[in-house]
Amino acid sequence: MKASLPRFAYAIALLLVASYGYFALRGPKGLSAIADKRTQIRELEKRNETLVKEIERKREHIRRLNDNPSEQELEIRERLKLVRPNEKVYIIGSPAKN
Repeated sequence: MKASLPRFAYAIALLLVASYGYFALRGPKGLSAIADKRTQIRELEKRNETLVKEIERKREHIRRLNDNPSEQELEIRERLKLVRPNEKVYIIGSPAKN
């Protein structure tokens, strides 16, 4: 009888630990939350890669503008819609509606 009581206590303790583990892993902070976090991490890593590529592309564009004055002038003329004196500009198409 003395040997069966500790066995029963160990069995109950093991059952409690196993049930706690089961409910902890199935709960809102369990395995599904871990899978969601991994998905978010993958998406953010892809976004970071895209942003790094975009930054490098813009740096290259800036480098080209610094090295080439004619390309710099072209960029200024396109963005600010500037023309040189005595230049004629033809606008083709319908005006933009605001």
